[in-house]
Amino acid sequence: MSESHWVFPGFDPVAIQIGPLAVHWYGLMYLLGFVFAWLMANRRAAQPGSNWTRDQVSDVLFYGFLGVIVGGRLGYVFFYQFDAFADDPLYLIKIWTGGMSFHGGLIGVITALWLYARKQGKTFFAVADFIAPLIPFGLGAGRIGNFINGELWGRVTEVPWGIIFPAAGMLPRHPSQLYQFALEGVVLLIILNLAWRVRPPRGVVSGLFLMCYGLFRFLVEFVREPDVQLGLYLDLFSMGQLLSMPMMLAGALMIWAAFRRPQWFGKGEVA
Repeated sequence: MSESHWVFPGFDPVAIQIGPLAVHWYGLMYLLGFVFAWLMANRRAAQPGSNWTRDQVSDVLFYGFLGVIVGGRLGYVFFYQFDAFADDPLYLIKIWTGGMSFHGGLIGVITALWLYARKQGKTFFAVADFIAPLIPFGLGAGRIGNFINGELWGRVTEVPWGIIFPAAGMLPRHPSQLYQFALEGVVLLIILNLAWRVRPPRGVVSGLFLMCYGLFRFLVEFVREPDVQLGLYLDLFSMGQLLSMPMMLAGALMIWAAFRRPQWFGKGEVA
């Protein structure tokens, strides 16, 4: 073990303790992401020319939140822990044991936004383009929660900024949680909100979200420790990479079609 590498100290997973009520860091990160999305969405709804009201903002965020929770849990169980589910179907509802999947959450959110758009008489892509720039802050906050919990660490490395996570052994590892925070949180937030400002054709912002997140996740997975129960497929790709490939392709096709076939996305720019 190199003395130059920082040893992860093992933070207390409980951020706030009020009597019997314990607020965990990961739950707090979810809350921060939701509050940020609510504030930014209301600010944009108040801009001249917006066709969103404060009540609609509250409703669509509620739909999205349910999509994240339900889809995230279903995705984790079926993508990453299917054997545990097959042995004990009640594992699906044992959310206190932990386990959420981004890709499952994404499917859940897409489903929730489609239902909301149908209910409100909006086009799906008008809703998706409005919501997409709100998401990266929450993704970044979630990765900070992963880091504080000392989970989802990277693979063994010799880079000088490697961190020793004692729960994974005494060899330095990539702090892949921080890489994901930087890319999925900071960089993606900047890209999507800059795109929003130039008012591109409808479908471009949500397409950028899919393509860029998929690319960032695909790259980081090369230095992130694969799930022990799954390993690598073809000795190369993780489950996270397999799930990110269709995201990249779908996002790129959406951006192309938004410029070449705008009628597929409904009339108008992002709103």
